Order: sequence, then C-alpha cells, then structure tokens
Amino acid sequence: MKNFIIRAITAIGIVGVQVLCTYFSPLSLGILFLLLTALTVNEFLGIVSQNEGVKVNRPVIIIGSCYLFFAFWINSLVKGETAGALVLFAPYLLFILYNHIKELYRKDTNPIANLGVITLSQLYIVLPLSLVNILAFTQFDCFSSEAPYYAIPLAMYIFIWINDTGAYITGVTLGRHKLFPRISPKKSWEGSFGGALFTIASAFAVAYFFTFMNTWQWVGMAIVVVVFGTYGDLTESMFKRHIGIKDSGHILPGHGGFLDRLDSMLFAIPAIVVYLYALSLFPLA
Repeated sequence: MKNFIIRAITAIGIVGVQVLCTYFSPLSLGILFLLLTALTVNEFLGIVSQNEGVKVNRPVIIIGSCYLFFAFWINSLVKGETAGALVLFAPYLLFILYNHIKELYRKDTNPIANLGVITLSQLYIVLPLSLVNILAFTQFDCFSSEAPYYAIPLAMYIFIWINDTGAYITGVTLGRHKLFPRISPKKSWEGSFGGALFTIASAFAVAYFFTFMNTWQWVGMAIVVVVFGTYGDLTESMFKRHIGIKDSGHILPGHGGFLDRLDSMLFAIPAIVVYLYALSLFPLA
C-alpha cells in the first residue's frame, strides 16, 4: 500500500509538470524536453556502459544530444529555410564526426561498441524527443484550422497515460495470455486490448475539445500511440533484461528512471509524425 501511494504521488507530480510546461509556453515546452533529453541520455549511457568494453565520454555526448534538440526547437519555431537549417545543424554534424575520429586515437578494445552506443543514443532517444518540436510547431495540411502548439503533445500524453493505465487494470483483472513472455512476462494480450479500448474511447473526448482534426483522425492517432507505445515499452524491457536490471534508474520514486517513464513516447512521437504527414497527403473527409 505504501509503495502504491508513493507511486501515485510521483505520477501526479510527473503529469502535473508535463502538462504545465507543455501548456504554459513554447519556451517551457522546449526547456522541459531539453532537460528530458539530457537526463534520459545520461541514464541510458550509464546503463549501457555496464556492458563490457563500452567506454564513452558521457558529458560530450549529452552536450551533443542537447544541441540536436536545440537545433530542432529553434528551426521549428522560426520555420527556417533550408540554408538556415543547414547552418543550424552543422555543429551537430561536427559532433558526429568528432566521435568517429576520436575512436582512432583512443585505442579502446571495442570501438564498434562505443560508436554503436553513441549512435543508438541519438536514434533511440534524442531524435524522437527532438521530433516533439515537429508535433508542436508544424501546422499539418490535415488540420481543418490552426491548431494550438500544445494540442498534439497533450493528446499524446493522454493517450499514453490512458493506454498504460487501462492495460494495467485490465491485465491485473483479466490477464491470462502472455503478450511477450520472453521480454515482459507480466504483460498480457487482455491488458493490451483493454488499454487500446480505453485509449480509443478517450480519443472521442479529445476530439470534442480539439476540433482541428475530426474524430476518426483522433481515433487513428490513438491507435498509432497504442501500437507503437507498446513496442517502445517492450524495447526498453528488452534492453533492461539484456543488462540484468529492473529499472533504468531510481530518481523517480515508485517509477524507476526517466527512460522507464518515456519508453512509450520514444516510439510514439516518430510514429505520430509519420501518421500526421500521411494524413496531410491523404486527408480523411
């Protein structure tokens, strides 16, 4: 019971910070995800460095990761042209080249592992979190009217939270058939379907408050979040099982680390971006 109370208090605090920072201003949204990028990359590098032969310069990678997010943020806010974007992203390209050239001089036993870890941190964490700027500050052609910058990120939070909560409740009460026992023994097909139903139902409520997309477009986004959020969760579970740890960190009481909290989002954000661009090409009436 005590652990449940601690977990609930932490969850309320996390939800409150995310919603307030997202809704308050584009600046607070950017600062929130910039901090999440730094903290999650730091956590990820700490985990994977437990593998034998992996040695990475954590401060340099965190700085480069934050710069990539910053470049996406500024470019999305100012809606820069191609030439300006190339100048803005050029320092990040130098960061990539630096990491490769550095391995020539370090004489480490496993340079491929080092470069693999750096690349994975960028593709798995930094790029998806950077793409939240696309969700917030891009007006897609599928929108019937101008959407507030916070609408899509807030809807994504809602879908992820309801999917996780619905899957947990349904799985505990009705779960019988294991979804992916090799990776996550506690997850069940019943829980996944229950989470999906709750999330799809919430899409109708979201459509009532945000009318720039129609109901079925919101339902489609909810399904995207359910499918790819689940894969994001399973992927992080795969990493933890391989390394032999229960949680990615201990900074969030009752919830583990930042990677534990953001695992669904890391797959959901890119999938939503692709979904919205696809709707812009083939809008639903």
